[in-house]
Amino acid sequence: MIIGLTGSIASGKSTVAKMMIELGLPIVDADVVARDVVEPGTETLAFIAESFGQAILLEDGHLNRTMLGDIIFHEPAKRKILNDIMHPAIRKEMLRQRDAYLEAGHEHVVMDIPLLFESKLQHFVERIIVVSVSEEVQLRRLMERNHLSKEDALARMHSQLPMSVKEKGAHAVIYNNENIENTEEQLIKILRYWSVI
Repeated sequence: MIIGLTGSIASGKSTVAKMMIELGLPIVDADVVARDVVEPGTETLAFIAESFGQAILLEDGHLNRTMLGDIIFHEPAKRKILNDIMHPAIRKEMLRQRDAYLEAGHEHVVMDIPLLFESKLQHFVERIIVVSVSEEVQLRRLMERNHLSKEDALARMHSQLPMSVKEKGAHAVIYNNENIENTEEQLIKILRYWSVI
């Protein structure tokens, strides 16, 4: 089974992903893939340098993420150019990793995709687990974790689809408002019900 794991910022999705790894499930992590596809020497990085100029590269050949972030933050047209380069490369690499795990004999693969619904990647997976959290808990965690003001934290939360929308698109929801043991119990119950473990 291909399981999609998603949530929202500060929902605790990464904690659930770690639990799944500990249970022996292989994970394709969209965030890790997004970093890997722009490593020095990759075709994707060459395309970015071609589109944004060589100044976008650091002396050691790595991508200057801060500079690129500043450019796309202020110019939606440039953001679209970057997304048109990045998204196909990320998707291709995620599918390559998924298929490699299946070919290696794994029955189940977890695809950890933070923006699963926003990117409309539901077709990549067979079942979706959403890690959900109340807005109060999410706001508190985000302010503490990222040292943000309430306004900045709310702006980040509201840039994503509401939790209620994600929950409607899920096959299972883990409510991560309590302690870590409670979260793990919910995960194990879902995976047992699906005969994954």
